[in-house]
Amino acid sequence: MNLVVPPGPGLPSGLVVPEAELVERFSRSPGPGGQSVNTTDSRVELEYDAAVSTVLTDAQRARVVGRLGSPVRVVATEHRSQHRNRVAARERLAERLREALAPPPPPRRPTKPTRGSQQRRLDAKKQRGRTKSLRGRVRDA
Repeated sequence: MNLVVPPGPGLPSGLVVPEAELVERFSRSPGPGGQSVNTTDSRVELEYDAAVSTVLTDAQRARVVGRLGSPVRVVATEHRSQHRNRVAARERLAERLREALAPPPPPRRPTKPTRGSQQRRLDAKKQRGRTKSLRGRVRDA
């Protein structure tokens, strides 16, 4: 079953990773399961090597490897059944790939306060100082 990455920022038409590029391993899960917890291999480990993937462009490959490393490994143990853990692992891997392929946010453009806002801030500080200066002891004149 191919891994379908939904469209998102930096990935306008989505992505389909072929089954041959995914490696699945199964083992015993430490989570809930009752009597069958020690007998069924319900833990799923899904691995995807983005460095040798054929579906990514060079720019996408560099972005994924730079952000997630290579290989990308996802583990799912939250469900009792192996099938549900497989689905959860695939969803998690697709989401991580989608986030990694998103372009970086634009850089912050530094701004400086307007002259009016600076003046209002200073006026407020002066007023506050005057208010506090009136709180001293009262002296006889």
